[in-house]
Amino acid sequence: MGRTLETLLGIDINSSQLPDYKGIELKSFRANKGNRKNLFAQVPNWEISDFKSSAEILNSFGYWRGEDFKLYCTVSSIVTNSQGLTLKIDSESNQLIEFSDKKEIGDFVRWEIKKLHEKLLQKHRETFWVEAESIIQDGKEFFQYQAVEHTRKPIISQFDLLLEQGAITLDHLIKKNAKGKVLEKGPLFKIKPKALNLLFPPSKSYDLLRHSK
Repeated sequence: MGRTLETLLGIDINSSQLPDYKGIELKSFRANKGNRKNLFAQVPNWEISDFKSSAEILNSFGYWRGEDFKLYCTVSSIVTNSQGLTLKIDSESNQLIEFSDKKEIGDFVRWEIKKLHEKLLQKHRETFWVEAESIIQDGKEFFQYQAVEHTRKPIISQFDLLLEQGAITLDHLIKKNAKGKVLEKGPLFKIKPKALNLLFPPSKSYDLLRHSK
């Protein structure tokens, strides 16, 4: 869906960490009010972590689904997930820590909060959150882009609070392919839709269907 929008805007595929379009980050999502929204991807700081790679995380907490060995899960500060994983903020070290309920593992990866703040500011200085309706026709999926929410300048102090409250969570998307190579699409930091207006100052909204008539 996001790639479809970028193609329509003439944006080439690239691996840049910078905003997508003329300094503006584009985030598209299906029109489902319960869907969390992607903020950014950020790997842990391996140098200060006990685990040194995504492969170690996968080997410790992964599971088999058919022929795939993977770890696809959401990790929060307020609940322990089915893999026994939870997040916590250590105010003394100013780090976000992911830990396991297995005593022999405990704290296993860390992010510097400062680095997460920098990533948030880099990606979301200005953002268009584009809502799309998914339409299936003849077995193919099409998107009708319906509305845009325009946010600016995230409130950094709110990021930590929303992490602690479970409104911002982390998704692992780790998988081992047929050749034994470990692939990591995240970790993705996501925000619950109702918390978006807590992370950003008042935003502007645009009805694309009305403006297209």
